[in-house]
Amino acid sequence: MARGDIFVSYCTKSDRDAAYDLVAHVESRDIACWIAPRDVQGGMEWAAEIVNAITVAKVMVLIFSASANSSPQVRREVMLAVHRGVRVVPFRIEDIAPAASLEYFLGGNQWLDAFPPPLEPHYARLVTCLNTLLATPTNPPPRRDTPSPPPDPRPGQMYPRVMIETANLRRLESDLAAYIGPFAQIAVHRAAAAAPSVDALLEALGGQIECETDRRKFLTGCRWLRPPD
Repeated sequence: MARGDIFVSYCTKSDRDAAYDLVAHVESRDIACWIAPRDVQGGMEWAAEIVNAITVAKVMVLIFSASANSSPQVRREVMLAVHRGVRVVPFRIEDIAPAASLEYFLGGNQWLDAFPPPLEPHYARLVTCLNTLLATPTNPPPRRDTPSPPPDPRPGQMYPRVMIETANLRRLESDLAAYIGPFAQIAVHRAAAAAPSVDALLEALGGQIECETDRRKFLTGCRWLRPPD
């Protein structure tokens, strides 16, 4: 697998051209990038390669668009980057606000707006930002024995959390991994830390699966987690 200081996250369905154009400009300034599918080795499992690439990256550049805003794959990549202590730079190519699921992970990050065209001045600002970040120490990853806190409740409101046995969480990770690969462990950890009920937990995990048929199959297969009536 090619090793790059910069991991480029984007919606493969609609933003491929924008992502590869950005990589060409950044790499012309001697900054190594990792982007899928270009840097996925033949015969390797796609999700595992992405997890490995994010783990060794120093910065993630997120090509932020309406499509990325609603992409479960992009959300998983950003979530994993934050969990690994990788700094995220959202490069916003459309004038939209992040969905709540992304805003939670991107709050406090430096946003770069890449509109209106032309893009060249925006690429120049991005390269300057990346050089600055690469010259400073990386963020420390969270301690493995310290669970991530759930989102803050509204003022004056208690935030209940569903309590699930460790063995059941491991089974959820295994079931979800059949659809989204190694991201399942992080997704279950985050969802369990915030969900107030089993239904809310399963809804959050189902949202990680892009295919509607697979999502229904996963949710149907998780009936074992619900207590009998």
